[in-house]
Amino acid sequence: MEITLHHLGRVDYVPNAAAMQDFTATRTPATPDELWICEHPPVFTQGLAGKAAHLLLPGDIPVVQSNRGGQVTYHGPGQVVAYPLIDMQRAGYYVKEYVYRLEESVIKTLAYFNVTGHRVAGAPGIYVRLDDPGSHAALAQRPMKQTIGVRTQLNEPVTSNVDNWNLTPIKSPPLDFTGLGKIAALGIKVSRHCTYHGLALNVAMDLEPYSRINPCGYAGLRSVDLSTIGVSVSWQEAAERLSQKLLIYLAP
Repeated sequence: MEITLHHLGRVDYVPNAAAMQDFTATRTPATPDELWICEHPPVFTQGLAGKAAHLLLPGDIPVVQSNRGGQVTYHGPGQVVAYPLIDMQRAGYYVKEYVYRLEESVIKTLAYFNVTGHRVAGAPGIYVRLDDPGSHAALAQRPMKQTIGVRTQLNEPVTSNVDNWNLTPIKSPPLDFTGLGKIAALGIKVSRHCTYHGLALNVAMDLEPYSRINPCGYAGLRSVDLSTIGVSVSWQEAAERLSQKLLIYLAP
């Protein structure tokens, strides 16, 4: 079943979020999936895990409580916001793969503009190197499979036949955003196997509001947009490219 694409233009966050929730609550197994593409007036949104301490100085920008996952983020003009309304059970994938597909859509969109997007282990979203946004060099803090354990008695590295061994987990290194800027944020909600909320790609924004929060709960994390890293592209073109990639990568 094809995903129906809707370009909504600039819409207020609160009624749009309510419309997504209503759509998801009333959909049936036969309801076609949809992808809503839009832009929001300035607003801070707090996710379910949001802590007030990450709202530093919101000032005149409203703060809205959201039922998506994650911490606080900012939406504003010049940002492409994508809300996939997907029946994952029908599509045949689970939440972890869904998030991967969302991130991959952003990475492929950035690649079209000669920018390399990166994942950071433990910090959903997409990041770019500030010194060289086109660099393909892998990040040290990229997600990696943890396949090596240690026998507690023999202290021998193992990579297979580990069913009966007590393995010492490999600890992930502390998050380090040095030299990185966050260009896309994710925050999703899943109800009865169906998704809403989604992702935001920064294109050409006033980035000052990000200084009023700890973006996604990370103090000192720099938020950037395509214009900041030297890519001049209209909101419409970025929205079109991201829409195309999402329709491809979210297909069953």
